[in-house]
Amino acid sequence: MIPLELAEVARVTGGRLVGAAAPSTRVTGPVVIDSRRVEPGSLFVCLPGEHVDGHDFAAQAVASGAVASLATRDPGGPAVVVDDIEAALASLATAVLHKSHCRVVGVTGSSGKTSTKDLLAAVFTAAGATIAAEGSFNNELGLPLTALRVTDETQTLVLEYSARGIGHIRYLCGIARPDIAVVLNVGEAHLGEFGSRDAIATAKGELVEALDADGVAVLNADDERVAAMSSRTSGRVVTFGAAATADVRVADLSVDKAARPQFRLVTPRGEVEVALALHGRHQAFNAAAVVAAGLAAGIDVHDIVAALQSTTSISAHRMHVQERADGLVVIDDAYNANPDSVRAALHALAGMRGTGRLWAVLGPMRELGVDGDQMHVDVGHEAAALGVDELLVVGADAAGIADGATAAGADIRARRVADGDAAVVTLLAEVRRDDVVLVKASNSERLWRVADELLGAAAATVSA
Repeated sequence: MIPLELAEVARVTGGRLVGAAAPSTRVTGPVVIDSRRVEPGSLFVCLPGEHVDGHDFAAQAVASGAVASLATRDPGGPAVVVDDIEAALASLATAVLHKSHCRVVGVTGSSGKTSTKDLLAAVFTAAGATIAAEGSFNNELGLPLTALRVTDETQTLVLEYSARGIGHIRYLCGIARPDIAVVLNVGEAHLGEFGSRDAIATAKGELVEALDADGVAVLNADDERVAAMSSRTSGRVVTFGAAATADVRVADLSVDKAARPQFRLVTPRGEVEVALALHGRHQAFNAAAVVAAGLAAGIDVHDIVAALQSTTSISAHRMHVQERADGLVVIDDAYNANPDSVRAALHALAGMRGTGRLWAVLGPMRELGVDGDQMHVDVGHEAAALGVDELLVVGADAAGIADGATAAGADIRARRVADGDAAVVTLLAEVRRDDVVLVKASNSERLWRVADELLGAAAATVSA
């Protein structure tokens, strides 16, 4: 991070120094919430948890090199004591960004945020020193912790903005105001918490509302609710998508046998052919959003495409395709699930048909509200329509997926299993070489363990 004296940390957080913390001592290392990640010069944040309390690890953190802790009570060593850890982190991150001259690129959307964030990071890293959120560090704790990694050399900060209610993104923008704001889509994720897609659109649009007149809003021309956000921003609007009106347009889209998209991009800087190493048609549109953001930042379109095409992996459990030594292909997309992302994953699976069978191992989609049962049924219909051969539905809350597949009357065998362990037993007994297995569910189900077990059943795996 940009170095700060403990006196300044106390000032911007409204805290007080205790435990012989010297006001002139400088925080030069990362701000961390895990004592195992402490480096010399770190500031250790004492987060109270459900099972452990960070205050109990403050002494260990200082022994490992932290100059002090950020705490809500005296932890027995050098510390800055504040009333509210979350508010203090927000204030500290804002102070660091005020000292920085870096560009902030933000992304939000109902699905695809993390994958797009990873692609943005690849493009901007190729163009200069870039800090990007790890995994899905996108909430009231993750976003400021990411911002606090900024140094004097950082040229671009790439952030993911999440929301579980109206006002959440506005709050995050108060910590890190974007210069370029990307809105991917308005879907059904967290519909149970928001109540309607219009409410989700209201929340997602807070990202472009935060732009000043010099900012750029990158909007999905194919999503009417996103496109309508053009009236909510003071910044310049750039669009992406398949629509003829899109400023960055995806044309001639196809996928290869591994569901890797190939397409032509029509941009204000000329046309360019793109072949991604990532899997799924939807990645073409994530890439188009990234191209629009990169162009807005003044990066050459060929440099942007080169960075995109060289990206071979993104955050864990997101369309991670591996092939066992015996030919079995496993798609681990189990980090999260909503109707839109499940449909995208099923389309990718269908595009990977070879000589073997297509398996979909699907668990519950959470936070969908009163229409959640029907949405599960609809996913089952989609699996059947796309030609999935074997469907394993994990858990009672996902039962509607099996019902929908069976009702579709297609040549699909839909079975329910109690949990991930039961799914593994079935799969290990029945999968054959050249089969393709998709594993997907909401993050809380931890269904990626099914993919791990399948891959671990062979001595060696190679990247697909």
